[in-house]
Amino acid sequence: MGEARTTLITGGNSGIGEALAKKLVARGERVVSVGLEQPTWTHELLTAYCADLSNLAETREIAQEICRDHAIDRLVHNAGVILPNLLPDARPEDILMLAQLHLGAPMLLTQAALEGMLARRFGRIVFVSSRAAMGAATRSAYSATKAGVHGMARTWALELAASGITVNVVAPGPILTDNFWGIIPKGSEQQERMARNVPVGRLGSREDVAHAISFFLDEHSDFVTGQVLYVCGGTSLVGLGP
Repeated sequence: MGEARTTLITGGNSGIGEALAKKLVARGERVVSVGLEQPTWTHELLTAYCADLSNLAETREIAQEICRDHAIDRLVHNAGVILPNLLPDARPEDILMLAQLHLGAPMLLTQAALEGMLARRFGRIVFVSSRAAMGAATRSAYSATKAGVHGMARTWALELAASGITVNVVAPGPILTDNFWGIIPKGSEQQERMARNVPVGRLGSREDVAHAISFFLDEHSDFVTGQVLYVCGGTSLVGLGP
C-alpha cells in the first residue's frame, strides 16, 4: 500500500467535490474541503474550512492556514460558478470575478502547498474545467476562464514535471449538479432533450467525474501530465445541439 495522502478539494461541500471527498474518505484517505459552506456530513478523515475563493485576500489567508495545518499532497480545484449571459448582457466584471475563482484561487492554493510537495517529491494537481471551454452559448466569462485553466495547467505541468508533481484537467460535460439545475430546471423537458442529445444517451453524474479525477490522483498515474480528459458522454465531439 502507498503512503497515506491528504487531498485538498475546493468546493468539496457539494456536487462533484462532495462526491470525490466521499470516495476518498471511503478508501481511508484524508480530505480537506474548502468551500462557501460546511459539508452536510462529517467523517473523522474530513476537515472542512469555509472561504470565498472569489475573494483574493480571503483566498490567500485560507491557503496559508490550510497548508500550515495540513501536509497537502494533492489538490483538486473544483469550485466554480457559471454566470450565464448572452453577449449583449455579458459583463466584464464577471470575467474578473471568474478569473480569480477559476485561476487565481488555485494558483494561491498551489503556491501554498508547493513547498511540501517539492520536499516530498510528490504532488497531484487536478483542475475541474468544462466542455464549455470549447465554446458554448451564454458562457462568455465561464468558457474564457475555463479555457485559461487548460493553458495554466499545461504550463504548470511543464514546470513541475521533473519534481514528481503532475498537473491535469478533467473537463465535464452536462453533469447533474446544483450548478446544472441552476440553469436547466430539474426534471424538465429541456433536461430530457439535453440527455437525448448526448451521444451516450444520458446526462453525467457526480460520480462519473469523481472517478476520472481519481485516476489522475493515483500514485501510479505519474507518467500522465498536462492532459485534458473530457468526461462528457461524447459532447466534446458533437456539441449538445439546440
